[in-house]
Amino acid sequence: MNLTKDQFHRILPLATAERIEEFYPRAVSAMEGAAIVTPLRIAHFLAQVGHECCDLLYLEEIADGSAYEGRRDLGNVFPGDGKRFKGRGLIQLTGRENYECYGYFANEDFISHPEQISLSPLHAVSVATWFWTNHQLNSLADKDDAIGITKRVNGATRGLPDRQARLERAKKILFSEPTPTINA
Repeated sequence: MNLTKDQFHRILPLATAERIEEFYPRAVSAMEGAAIVTPLRIAHFLAQVGHECCDLLYLEEIADGSAYEGRRDLGNVFPGDGKRFKGRGLIQLTGRENYECYGYFANEDFISHPEQISLSPLHAVSVATWFWTNHQLNSLADKDDAIGITKRVNGATRGLPDRQARLERAKKILFSEPTPTINA
């Protein structure tokens, strides 16, 4: 599927022109590497990204992260972990354990420097496709399972109506236009 810059921007309509320029080539490359290449997979991925970071506006969770304090299921076992390992990236990676696992993948220390995920556009994109791949979300996208994907991304179904509306917009854009290959 050829995801054009125009389609990318129409799917993420609140994104500034600068953000589109900064993230479009990185996103296309990372999506290709994660086999997010069919219209349905792209639609699901970008719908989740659009909701999680509000169309590329926020690469770090607005809340302070205190709600994650003491969440052993996220690996937050030390005082301050909730705030330190709050959501970051295009799909908001949360929790000490996830930061550690992504760090192994990226060969970087995000335990000492968690803010690097939101400060680096490369990591903001990479962490999203890493999470998508590790949670086998392409298989759910192939089944058009927005609820299943939302539960894996969010841990619940918070924001489901917005995610579904974004998915429908993405599908309309991607399915109503010719579809060559994903290369930019």
